[in-house]
Amino acid sequence: MRFDMHCHTKEGSIDAKLPIEEYIKILISKGFDGMMVSDHDSYGGYRYYKKMGLDEKYPDFTVLKGVEYDTLDAGHILCILPNHINFKILEIKGMPVKLLIDIVHYHGGILGPAHPYGIRYQSFVNSLKRHKQMMFMKQFDFVEKYNACEDEDSNHKAAYLARTYDLPGFGGSDAHRANCAGLAHTDFPDRAVIKSNNDLIKFIKTDGKDVEAGGTYYGKTVKNKVPFIYDIMIQAYWVYNKGGGIFNKIRHNHHMRKMYLKEILHSGADK
Repeated sequence: MRFDMHCHTKEGSIDAKLPIEEYIKILISKGFDGMMVSDHDSYGGYRYYKKMGLDEKYPDFTVLKGVEYDTLDAGHILCILPNHINFKILEIKGMPVKLLIDIVHYHGGILGPAHPYGIRYQSFVNSLKRHKQMMFMKQFDFVEKYNACEDEDSNHKAAYLARTYDLPGFGGSDAHRANCAGLAHTDFPDRAVIKSNNDLIKFIKTDGKDVEAGGTYYGKTVKNKVPFIYDIMIQAYWVYNKGGGIFNKIRHNHHMRKMYLKEILHSGADK
């Protein structure tokens, strides 16, 4: 099965221009079996997919629910939770990566760094200090080792990172526009039947080393075309991300309390 494992939609990412139904049509035309919607701090694209009944309209095409989370200290992390888990806290940017790892793993999910050698403030390696990287790498479940919007050097280093820590490597286009959709892929072996988040999580935890990834470089991002403007955007992003993380701390604490109160109530009901 072939998936695009890093997809942004118009319905879920403020900087994306590609509606999810058009995304699905493009991938089907290219021979893909599925995609993972990974909007920025949002499940908006996936919600729209379900609300509009696109799962029934395209029954042979699998759409997985993920999120590309903006951490306070470690760049962008791809998070995948089990089918029945829905957390508002993953739609509030700015948690530190340690807390994010604890929450996702506690609830049976998996996570890993997106474009780990990408630009500063948005990538794991270029955001965290060196002595902290090893500690967190050992807690990840996969690495995005091929991203169509990165360059050859970035992806080469990401693939080496996956090998070093013996982690499965995903491939994703990171597409925000139609001409990038499907330029990268993740291939699952024939024995893998990925029809839901639960299927993916189980496979990665038990047999994920056989996943393969690759693709074609996009080369038309703002970073490629006007690098000096992109540098200004990155500095602005740093201010936005840090400020948002501090502001959202109160909201994080509120949703953490709600999450654990719900756990306690469910635990009492089971007994």
